[in-house]
Amino acid sequence: MTQSKTVHIISHTHWDREWYLPYEKHHVLLIKLMDTLIQTLRQDDGYRSFHLDGQTIILEDYLQIRPEMKETLEQLIRSGRIHIGPWYILQDEFLTSSEANVRNLLIGHRDAKTYGVISKLGYFPDSFGNMGQAPQLLRQADIENAVFGRGVKPTGFNNEVSEVQAYESPYSEMFWEAPDGSKVLGILFANWYSNGNEIPVNPEAASKYWDQKLVEAARYASTPHWLFMNGCDHQPVQTDLTDAISTAEKLYPDIRFIHSNFEDYLSDVNRTIPSDLSIIRGELRSQHTDGWSTLVNTASSRVYIKQKNQEGQTLLEKVAEPLAAFAYQAGCPYPHHLFTYAWKTLMQNHPHDSICGCSVDEVHAEMMTRFEKSKHVAESIAADSLTWLAERVDTSVFSGYGKEAVPFLLTNTTGWERSGTVTVQLELNRIYFRDGRDFRDMRQDLKDKSLDDYVLVDVDGKPIPCGLEDMGIHFGYDLPDDKFRQPYFARAVRVTFEAANVPALGYKTYALTRDASLKLLLSQTSLIVGTYAMENEYLSVQVADDGSLTVTEKLEGTVYKGLGVYENTGDIGNEYMYRQACGDTAVTTRGVPASIRIQEDTPFRASIEIVHELEIPASAEDLLDTERKELVWFTQRKSARSDTKITLKITTVVSLDKNGKRVDIASTFNNHAKDHRLRMLFPTGLDAATHYADSIFEVPERINTTTAEWKNPSNCQHQQAFVMVAGARQGLTIANRGLNEYEIVREDSGQTIAITLLRAVGELGDWGYFPTPEAQCIGEHTVHLSVIPYAVPVETNEVDPRVHGSGAIQAAHQYQIPWSVKQTEVHPGELPPIYAFGSWEGQAMVFSAMKVSEETGDMITRWYNISAQERALKIELPEKFHHAYKSDIMERRLDRLQQEGSERLSVSVRPAEIVTISFEQL
Repeated sequence: MTQSKTVHIISHTHWDREWYLPYEKHHVLLIKLMDTLIQTLRQDDGYRSFHLDGQTIILEDYLQIRPEMKETLEQLIRSGRIHIGPWYILQDEFLTSSEANVRNLLIGHRDAKTYGVISKLGYFPDSFGNMGQAPQLLRQADIENAVFGRGVKPTGFNNEVSEVQAYESPYSEMFWEAPDGSKVLGILFANWYSNGNEIPVNPEAASKYWDQKLVEAARYASTPHWLFMNGCDHQPVQTDLTDAISTAEKLYPDIRFIHSNFEDYLSDVNRTIPSDLSIIRGELRSQHTDGWSTLVNTASSRVYIKQKNQEGQTLLEKVAEPLAAFAYQAGCPYPHHLFTYAWKTLMQNHPHDSICGCSVDEVHAEMMTRFEKSKHVAESIAADSLTWLAERVDTSVFSGYGKEAVPFLLTNTTGWERSGTVTVQLELNRIYFRDGRDFRDMRQDLKDKSLDDYVLVDVDGKPIPCGLEDMGIHFGYDLPDDKFRQPYFARAVRVTFEAANVPALGYKTYALTRDASLKLLLSQTSLIVGTYAMENEYLSVQVADDGSLTVTEKLEGTVYKGLGVYENTGDIGNEYMYRQACGDTAVTTRGVPASIRIQEDTPFRASIEIVHELEIPASAEDLLDTERKELVWFTQRKSARSDTKITLKITTVVSLDKNGKRVDIASTFNNHAKDHRLRMLFPTGLDAATHYADSIFEVPERINTTTAEWKNPSNCQHQQAFVMVAGARQGLTIANRGLNEYEIVREDSGQTIAITLLRAVGELGDWGYFPTPEAQCIGEHTVHLSVIPYAVPVETNEVDPRVHGSGAIQAAHQYQIPWSVKQTEVHPGELPPIYAFGSWEGQAMVFSAMKVSEETGDMITRWYNISAQERALKIELPEKFHHAYKSDIMERRLDRLQQEGSERLSVSVRPAEIVTISFEQL
């Protein structure tokens, strides 16, 4: 008899490395699971294989405790009994950067390769939404499929599928297409990744089990091959599965039951898929749901975690990697081993229950240590690279200023030419302890040193307005490669100035010199133009009595009023979801007088300080504690806010650079309230139906309204560096550092951008009661945002805001990245005092990476096209490199590129394409 249906049973465990238990407690359980799995595989030939959750870090964690099992593990992997990869960890896709998603795939593949076999499966079992460019990333890694559990179905508590037929696809099989057109076969866990869990051996129980399960699978399957996932979160191995399958075969002789794996299952599905499969495109964010279980508010849980992650990612991919690549071009070995360690340490914080801030307090306390560990390694790499470069830069141009000249290298690791205010700390007159002088004499000599007549100059000898702050005596030390540590005292000064036109992927050299005549040439202009008002060539800023801002973009004359108002509401939700307290009315600073003063007034920058004292409820009322303990689901809670009030003092500093096209905002507050959310509001005055947000290798256009199924009063979204609302001839972009949640709110004057600064809650949520007092985020916080208005030039014909607003997008990206500075001495060198290690141009192209491939030694550079049109990318070849290749995210050379002349490349880039160019070293 021909068997028309095949049940593919795939054994697995979804291993959240840390979540409702701290890491080490989950670690102990992992060792038990792996020991049991290996024993089962050895003893039961019928137990064919096990899918190890798509993340190679499980192997590291197991072998850390069981190193003696490595050979056995390798044998089981090579023989196909255990399936590993392709990721290093199962990340949250929207809260980790574009390059972090690539490193995750790259390192996962490399680690799996050492075992001989890589599972070519786009595995996203529990991501809280899926990035739109995932199909393109997967195809560049030779992966032609994706399996996922969220994003395209209506789900409720414990991921139960709703009967509402609002699917983007009527089947659990579909095609998923990225914005560039890359397509993969998508498999939705329509009945979750536990639909084949704990299969009964007993015939009576098995009959009841399968009668229900087979109907559920048939409801959504488009082929006769039905997927049953034998496992769940931290699920132990089902050691009697072979017997359970034997029972099922006897009960249902017309159905074929096999202990399968994804490779075999997908092969069978591909042979039998119908011609009418739906195509789903771009981001999968559960918009066709009631909106209560999207888990989007994990983007604002424990904001301090997100800020640390933004700092760590940026330091690695946008500072340390480019600097090491610069030094590599100057002959320095590239520290692949250190980068791998730093990335792995950082990525241990990227699993969806970690970076999302939705775990118990112990998990997030350990994350902070990992953030620091990764940061320290990245800082060390950056410092070593800068030292290598500074020693080879010719600073002899400053020799005419005498022995007191203090040159320093200012490095721009962004992909665009850069200007902006910089603060650097320099040392004057080092005195080493090895000189044997008395400490009192050393200190006195340094204290007696006059700081009069110091002036900052560029390589042309032009004096530059700067602020000079005496930092007093500074202790420091050298760590030479060939001798013992060398401690010293020095006089430290802090220099603040506006750097102009530092080349992209390059540096400029400056020097602090002593020359009274040059100091006389400096102008003493001011950006302060009135009472609490400041202005430059591009923007004017007026601070109102309530601390709100009116910003005028001077090219088009567009005025944005009421920017920077604070909004506070109660939150009776949990780490996963925001739920406003019952009967709650938002408390705002609108119309409430603030204390305002001029904080900084220099020729290069003006800053205004604004202080609000906002009276807000101290917490939710006591009922919330009872509702938490009794597991009242957050949508059904009745708690209001407490009548007890406390003062939330918020200090805001608003800054404008002389040549800046953005208004920077730093906000500091000491939170002592619980169960609340703090946001900053930016009314755009623009009546737009859509908006744009920075995401993973794209700037997707998102609608401002919700779908018919949406019931949640809130419609928060994920962002990376910025969100933008655009009109016909103007737009407003709000950039951020580590503030990953925003909402577009419709008001009478148009669309308002609301950025979440803090969300304070007291429990994990989900399947039980797990108190998380540290998620209330008690203590001091500082957040950073930037207001970037833009106007569309009259001569432009572009209609895509991502193109005509590209200057604002560039500014938003640069806002993420710190300058890099290295003090040096006056000396000759082979590198000129101003230099770029690569240059390029391309409208609507975003620069993403510069690093060195460990496999080939090639210089790896990457861009992506944020527009819907084909674009030309033109690149100047870096020195000491020849032969350029179009590559992929796995850093493999593909097509050799033809050059224009001897050094120039021109590459055609498809709409939304991620393009990697590798350069072969001479």
